[in-house]
Amino acid sequence: MDFIEFRELLKSDRTVRRFKGDVEVSRESLAQIVELARYCASGRNAQPLRYVVVDEKEMREKIYPLLKWAGYYKDWDGPEPGERPSAYLVQCLDTHYGADCLCDDGLQLQAMTLGLTTLGLGGCIIKAFDPVGLASVLHLDARYKPRYVLAVGVPVEEIRLENMDGSEEADFKYYRTPDGVHHVPKRPLSELIL
Repeated sequence: MDFIEFRELLKSDRTVRRFKGDVEVSRESLAQIVELARYCASGRNAQPLRYVVVDEKEMREKIYPLLKWAGYYKDWDGPEPGERPSAYLVQCLDTHYGADCLCDDGLQLQAMTLGLTTLGLGGCIIKAFDPVGLASVLHLDARYKPRYVLAVGVPVEEIRLENMDGSEEADFKYYRTPDGVHHVPKRPLSELIL
């Protein structure tokens, strides 16, 4: 893979909030995605993150109400039953290895969403959730602290990147147009380099 191909992969790796709810994702595919975490850099090389794979319908239905979706969409409570994720990967910190995972969580989640994209899947990294409720539903030992939930499935929504004008007043909030297209403003390169 050359740089241009990698950049295109990164551009196509978008946050997906609506899925083909009737299409299952195989346990094998989910394990392949979790395996990507093994190859990521890790602060102190402690590798303290663990994953709970949730693909059973009954468990997904218990987890869904514990999640908050798309904070900028004030009039949207999340995907309808037919558009909900086929699986969840719940990222947990194993506190046996410390109280902080440094930057490991983000590195691993980005690797996973890139992997999902190559498989024709999509994901939504969710930080807004009920951690106590989630730990209870998953019957987690107290040493495992949920950090993020990665919702996984086959995307049904169109997502477009938009160029921001580069002004400090430019609106960076994502939005959905009446045709159902999800738009994601991105700052220009000239604004990123000081």
